Amino acid sequence: MWCSTRWRAEAALVLALASLLAGNAAWAHPQLPGSRLQGEATLRYFGLRVYHARLWTLPDFRVSQPVEQAMVLELEYLRDLPGPAIAERSLQEMQRAGSIPEAQARRWLAEMQRIFPDVKAGDRISGQLLPGQGARFSHNGRPRGQVDDPDFARLFFGIWLAPGTAEPGMRVALLGLATGSSGR
Repeated sequence: MWCSTRWRAEAALVLALASLLAGNAAWAHPQLPGSRLQGEATLRYFGLRVYHARLWTLPDFRVSQPVEQAMVLELEYLRDLPGPAIAERSLQEMQRAGSIPEAQARRWLAEMQRIFPDVKAGDRISGQLLPGQGARFSHNGRPRGQVDDPDFARLFFGIWLAPGTAEPGMRVALLGLATGSSGR
């Protein structure tokens, strides 16, 4: 009887794990109910792993217009970085996409410096694109702030998703067009 009971318990555990793993694809990001994981990639800079990115989208997501739809981009940092440096690098990458008036650039930098905290390895910063409104950010699941400017949101998420991104391999992986990582 003990063997039969133990076998049933092990079988139930295996079935529960299989069910959990099968359901994993259906998990949604808490900031975007009904979302699914579109793609993921790791950014490497001169061989050093900086962060692992995951893009969460709704089922009707159109790859051809990524920065015009609701989404969550989550960055899991793999090393410690100061918040001001994250903000400055973000602005530099946004400026690669086109000219930003100096006053606007200063405002956006101040907003990002206010929102982006210093991070430690394992911390997560999530950005939620709010179409026609702007972007909302959280750190380790806690709200950090919002930038109410659709142009900011388009350029910010374009760092990873615009056709002219500095990391085209990462863009392809995040959009679910291929798997892999990116690096310089």
